[in-house]
Amino acid sequence: MFKGILVLLLGISQTAMASIDHMLSLSDETIKDQYIVRLAGPLSSYNMSEVEKTLGVKVIRQISVQSNAVLVESSSQDMMQSLAVSPLVQNVSPNQIVSIQMTPNDPEFGKLWGLYNTGNNDPRGRAGKTGVDIRAMEAWDITTGSKDVVVAIIDTGVDARIADLKNNMWVNEAELNGQPGVDDDGNGFIDDIHGYDFVNKDGDPTDDHGHGSHVAGTIAGEGNNGIDVAGVSWKAQIMGVKFLSASGSGTLADAISAIDYATQMGAMISNNSWGGGGYNAELQAAIERASAANSLFVVAAGNQSNNNDSQAYYPCSYDVKNVLCVASLDSNGTMSDFSNYGAERVDVAAPGRNILSTTPGGLQVFSGTSMATPHVAGAAVLLLSENPGMSPEDIRARIMATSKPNYRLKGKVASGGVLDAYAMLTNQTHPSDPEDPANWNQMDYQVSSSHPYAENAEETYTVEVPNATKFSLYFEKFDTEENYDKVTFKDENGNVIAEWSGTHNNEFSPEVQGTKLIIELKADHTVQRHGFDITKVYYQ
Repeated sequence: MFKGILVLLLGISQTAMASIDHMLSLSDETIKDQYIVRLAGPLSSYNMSEVEKTLGVKVIRQISVQSNAVLVESSSQDMMQSLAVSPLVQNVSPNQIVSIQMTPNDPEFGKLWGLYNTGNNDPRGRAGKTGVDIRAMEAWDITTGSKDVVVAIIDTGVDARIADLKNNMWVNEAELNGQPGVDDDGNGFIDDIHGYDFVNKDGDPTDDHGHGSHVAGTIAGEGNNGIDVAGVSWKAQIMGVKFLSASGSGTLADAISAIDYATQMGAMISNNSWGGGGYNAELQAAIERASAANSLFVVAAGNQSNNNDSQAYYPCSYDVKNVLCVASLDSNGTMSDFSNYGAERVDVAAPGRNILSTTPGGLQVFSGTSMATPHVAGAAVLLLSENPGMSPEDIRARIMATSKPNYRLKGKVASGGVLDAYAMLTNQTHPSDPEDPANWNQMDYQVSSSHPYAENAEETYTVEVPNATKFSLYFEKFDTEENYDKVTFKDENGNVIAEWSGTHNNEFSPEVQGTKLIIELKADHTVQRHGFDITKVYYQ
């Protein structure tokens, strides 16, 4: 990995005091107290001691023979501001840190839109949006992970024979070097070299489904090894903890056993791309035991398009401080239509549709909050690699606070944003989403469906905003029967922009280009709900 300390020259005129103030605000990306000073006259006529005396600051070195610039050190911003307007000085600039982004040589990396989105690299050909990703390449210039971090895949198992996984598998040295058929480390489990299988009650957690290995590849597929794909973290210890069978199902009892095993064996993070069923005190207690052991519990929000705040989905909905619940994002920056959500119970979104990763049968593309969750778990590995001993609640707080705001997620996830691995590592927060319609021009605009709408209803509304280049409608209330009664949004040419169903209170409609939007409500004959109320239009 190459890291270069390069110079970004910001030309500053003798009167441009505002420019130097702006320049100095960039200190979080600079070498502290170091500046590039270009002299107005030829440097060859001075020796370094004379330059140092003339400038009144410490001169570290000349930048190059060809330049009239020197690298200086000063902790006084007042001094640097004075130099910026001195007739002896032509330019002053901070010594900024610039790094070449690390691009792995894995042949299928170009299809991993969740790590680096070009706008057209979704493996299923779905139209994407450049930059809608977790900024993995920038994060890798800071760290690519660490073998000191143990992450448990509580799932269908992990196939340790997969080329991108085998070098990152957790190893129980006592069992590896012990006697077959003997519990060499006395932990209650025999021959658990890479983890344990609670379905078949043996020490071989090999994946017989594919889901767990897919998750593992996203978290910590070995990167830059010239093979297949790269995980969010290139290095980690992957512990396979199998409690889901070849059919993808498992029991609550085995889930509890799996969580307790991961906790017992020192997993710092567990990925839990599973869920369902009602509240269970014993399952919550197992998660609380993991929390007490400083283990982060990253969990999928679910794939029912439901609001987890009003209809709990476990284990996402357990109120335990180590639980980090993840919704799914599409490559175009919208929440996946299958994803559960919840402004209180779902924490952050991450790439989850059309994710390419490892399985026992080769690379496959899966979709679901199951695929979003390992992006966050992998990012947590990176964070622990840089900050050993960081508590689960601090990891959760950091990931949420540094997520990239996305107005489409307001009211959908607690953070209102998407995982940003680079911002997470550098602890940088973002300004508000510049695409948020709330920042556009607005006016009152009243359009309502029938309340309630009739059985077999078919209602069409046309909204026109003269002179607009684009606009979005604000729905104060939107309530239809989930998955059965739908509202379709079309542009003026009849092209479908989006389709809504269920609850979308206090949300902006999909953005439409131009001056016209057509809204079509269609219902079946069973349940009739409120419908919708539009109260404002936001436009540019």
